[in-house]
Amino acid sequence: MTTAASAGFSANALRILKTRYFLKNEKGELIDKVPADLFTRVARAVAAAERSAKDRETWTKKFFDLMMARDFLPNSPTLTGAGRDMCLSACFVLPIEDSMESIFDTVKNAALVHKEGGGTGFDFSRLRPRGSFVQRTQGVASGPVSFLKVIDAATEAVKQGGTRRGANMGILRVDHPDIEDFILMKKDGKSVGNFNISVAATDAFMAAVKKGTSYEIVDPRRKKVVDRKDARKIFRMIVESAWAIGDPGLIFIDRINKSNPTKLLGPIGATNPCGEQPLHPYESCNLGSINLVNFFDASGKDGFDWDRFAGVVAAAVRFLDDVIDVNKYPLPPIEAMSKGNRRIGLGIMGWADLLIKMKIRYDAPEALTLAEKIGAFLRVQAAEESSRLAKTRGDFPNIARSVYKGRRMRNATIFTIAPTGTISRIAGCSSSIEPVFAFEFTSHIMDSELKDVHPLYAEWTEKNPGKKAPGYFVTAHDIAPEAHIRVQAAFQKSVDNSVSKTINMPHAASLKDVETAYLLAYDLGTKGITIYRDGCREEQVLVKAGAPVARLPEERPDTLTSVTDKIKTGFGNLYITITFFNQKPFEVFASIGKSGYSTMADAEAIGRLISLALRSGVDPKELVSQLKGIGGSEPIFTEGGLVTSIPDAVARVLERHFGEVKNGSKDMYQLQCKQCGATLPDEKCPVCPNCGWNKCS
Repeated sequence: MTTAASAGFSANALRILKTRYFLKNEKGELIDKVPADLFTRVARAVAAAERSAKDRETWTKKFFDLMMARDFLPNSPTLTGAGRDMCLSACFVLPIEDSMESIFDTVKNAALVHKEGGGTGFDFSRLRPRGSFVQRTQGVASGPVSFLKVIDAATEAVKQGGTRRGANMGILRVDHPDIEDFILMKKDGKSVGNFNISVAATDAFMAAVKKGTSYEIVDPRRKKVVDRKDARKIFRMIVESAWAIGDPGLIFIDRINKSNPTKLLGPIGATNPCGEQPLHPYESCNLGSINLVNFFDASGKDGFDWDRFAGVVAAAVRFLDDVIDVNKYPLPPIEAMSKGNRRIGLGIMGWADLLIKMKIRYDAPEALTLAEKIGAFLRVQAAEESSRLAKTRGDFPNIARSVYKGRRMRNATIFTIAPTGTISRIAGCSSSIEPVFAFEFTSHIMDSELKDVHPLYAEWTEKNPGKKAPGYFVTAHDIAPEAHIRVQAAFQKSVDNSVSKTINMPHAASLKDVETAYLLAYDLGTKGITIYRDGCREEQVLVKAGAPVARLPEERPDTLTSVTDKIKTGFGNLYITITFFNQKPFEVFASIGKSGYSTMADAEAIGRLISLALRSGVDPKELVSQLKGIGGSEPIFTEGGLVTSIPDAVARVLERHFGEVKNGSKDMYQLQCKQCGATLPDEKCPVCPNCGWNKCS
């Protein structure tokens, strides 16, 4: 790739484009060689929706310029699928009715959507509760949680071998009889890994939480009240689970439906996987985001080029509307619903970078004022463009059943704030409206170490060597959760869809902090909230009544099979016995001959601690990674290489039985990319800085 052809794109952006977006032939050879090849393909495919040859030529160039300048980028499925007869939308909601036929039709339909690279949301609230009588079979129902797990398993199967993982959102109304099972189903930190989950909290429930009263539980099949639950008890259960594992989030379902412009088509019950796009059953939405930092203008009003921004907003609305017509939909009902409402989701990215350019702290009052102004401006400009398009192309077909009846409108909704994980990496800007996660970030890939430095931070430090960075360089964990929520709420005032925003919390955050955040999000008018406490997923802590609960080690049977290995150390021969239970390592005993008492005590202590970890379910390879390479005062060369200490010797014996661990010691909270092995930031939906793999896309 020549320097001119790749100008303006970072090394990581080019790596991501090459890995995930450039078109390849059957041999895996790149057809797209430079970013211009990719953006030409996408621009030409999307502009094919234009009405005349002249317009197609004109808008192909304009769309190309938008993307090449990184002023605007569409969602990943559009970048990967345009011109390839593929689906270009990222967000879908599929219905699940209370019958076996409907449930397994949905499983099949979800697989078809995932095959095309889309993410799906499901409302499980119509399914009868666990234990309900099924008259036809004379059996009992297994409940919504069991069928959620069926879809999770199907997603796991479909994603194998693919480059884009199927992601899901599972939602259950807080007044469903199985709500407690739903809240707790991910408590082990391992189950249903292909789902984010959210509780659909009603206004009645939130009012009961505040008053400390009970609320009604409704059987969806019989459509009658069958119980009452203590609202604060259920709310506390939600808070405890979110504190422990980051799930469930909350969506404020009544607020979503009250503000839904197409409410006469029926209630909305679910969103896409990241929560920013509420959709009717079978509806889809294509997304795209404008890079705000590109409109910084030190000489302009508010330091922002409003006129150029307005022009890009209008072009981006036209782009997203064209995508609806050139799209290939995975199912006929999705095509009908998507073209009936013509929802689009134009959003933003680069917000944190814009604030840095303006020298404004992310959590400053001026930032909230600017957020409201930019959000309101985008909404007005986008609505005006949608109205202009309606005059030449026609209104969206369902307009008579919407709040726009009697007006001209091409799209039922226009404004969404999505996560933008990978496309913001291509654009070289901060993600969505999130703060910068870290200004300096080190990735460990195999045996190499790559250091990423945020470009604006790098620019400042180069000009100011040895100086402390000014206060407007703040990261996600420098910002109080309340400030995160206020930023989300500021944008939500103008967003007709919703806002995806992770409320980052430090590891030391309390249950009270989570509770306060959830209540504040409701009071400030957001449509939903997701929190993530640093390190919680890897720690897999369970909580009960406000206190951490220790994972108890398994009881030891009277008789176990074992193997004993001998290894030389600088202190003499170390004898290590490994016992097995249910074909898994269960205990380790270490003893060393002809050595001092303290050395024997150290060996015994190491064995006891390893045994405790194994009996508590810790992977033996994790133990190896923690012990391997620890230095000591008496290293010794053996036939297997250098043994540096007793802990290192134990690690080497464990490797004999459970496989080599190439990486050395790693941090207990470290997450690694499933595609390239790079270190990931610890957040709910991390994006790999090296290859662009996204845990939640």
